[in-house]
Formats: sequence, C-alpha cells, structure tokens
Amino acid sequence: MGKIIASFFISLDGVVESPDEWHMEYFNDEMGSVVSSGMDTNKAFLMGRKLYEEWAGYWPDSTDEPFATYFNSVPKGVISGSLTNPTWQNTTALPGDVDAVRRFKDGIDGDIGMAGSATTVRWLLANELLDELRLFVHPIVVGEGDRLFEDTAMHKLALVDSSTFSTGVLNLLYRTNS
Repeated sequence: MGKIIASFFISLDGVVESPDEWHMEYFNDEMGSVVSSGMDTNKAFLMGRKLYEEWAGYWPDSTDEPFATYFNSVPKGVISGSLTNPTWQNTTALPGDVDAVRRFKDGIDGDIGMAGSATTVRWLLANELLDELRLFVHPIVVGEGDRLFEDTAMHKLALVDSSTFSTGVLNLLYRTNS
C-alpha cells in the first residue's frame, strides 16, 4: 500500500497560496536536497483538479529539467468529481470519493507525493487518507492568501523529523494517525 506524503511551502502565518511570489529567495541547496530526496522515493503523484489544470498546462512542454521529465513520467492521480478524461500522460482521474483514493493508494507500492492542493490535503486528512505532512515553514508573513488549514476539524499530528535550513526555513515532517 502506498503512503501519501503532502509537502507545502508555507509562511509563518499559514499561507500556502502562490509560493512562487514569496518562497524562491529561500530555495537553496539544502531545500533542494530534501525536495529531490522526496522525488526520488515517490512512485506516484497525487493532486487536486486545480493543480492538475495548472501543471498539465505547463509541464508537458517544459524544458525545466529534471523536473519536467519527472512530472511527465511519474504516474499521477487527480482527485476530482468532474474530471473524467485527463489528457496529461500517465494521469488517472479519481472520482472524489474515499474508496477511489484508497484503491489508488493500495495500487502503489511506495510513496505517493503531493505538492500544493491544500483543499485536497484537508479532504485527505479528514478522511484519514493522508499519511505524512512535510512543511517548509518560511520566515515570512505573507498576510493574505489561502491558508493550509481553514475551517477544519482538530487533527493531532506527530512530529517525526525536523531541521532548520541556513535560510531560517524550518523543515518539519509530521505523521498523521491514518
């Protein structure tokens, strides 16, 4: 059975929206190493419909290597109640129900990575399908934008690993009770 691991670039005030506007100055070799390690262990990738639409419009024609090859070749699942025939290669549409995601998870032998898709991650957490949550907490207050946890029930997480990068970014890995 696969293990779903969601990763986020997140500000001190919990904002995860548009990290391209505030996170890049903190990206260095330390963070790159952790991100690459995650990509190396992923056997599949999971996302919500919004991220799928963004990435399916970018990665198929991208020359940003090694990321383009990775994202275009890794098996992908998209949780969506409306997407039925995804056009991005190696992508499977998963209806927005717990059983479909559980079957996808059961069919993967290894890690299933996620980046972004806050709404989907909240849904996975609420349905006990999320296994780990990696947060790269940036030392910045963004002030506005979508936050990772809004209007959610209480969920206890266990910190299983942590480090601090030279940029002041906290690298935190939590395990859920799934």
